[in-house]
Amino acid sequence: MRETSKDESVPAPAEAAVVPTPLKVAAGIVVLQSLWMIGLTVAELVNLNSARLEMGTTTAFFFGAAGVGLLACAWGLLHLRTWGRGPVLLAQLVQLGLAWNLRDGDFVWVAVLMAVVALVALGCLVHKQSISALEGREI
Repeated sequence: MRETSKDESVPAPAEAAVVPTPLKVAAGIVVLQSLWMIGLTVAELVNLNSARLEMGTTTAFFFGAAGVGLLACAWGLLHLRTWGRGPVLLAQLVQLGLAWNLRDGDFVWVAVLMAVVALVALGCLVHKQSISALEGREI
């Protein structure tokens, strides 16, 4: 019976890729945004009535799909999947546009909050470490 050394019998584990901090921050922001969208879905469904059944259900479907999609993209970012980056970038640009529309009126603070959150997420997504990690390169 041939004896094997430890090195021969157990293959070396693959080195796990490290998710950089900016990408973790972006994914965290996107998780919060997706939970907000899912919360809007629930609120829309709770407030359904016969007078606005069609509008309520389609709005709830849109918010739900967007929330689940963003949640999937956040997962993708945390697992260094490049497909998660594009939709998240687009969602942040849409949020900037919504913030711009809310800049006048009683909800200026909401517009500022939305803009700051979107800019932080965008900054994290285009950070050198995030791009390198998603492309699989060493920094």
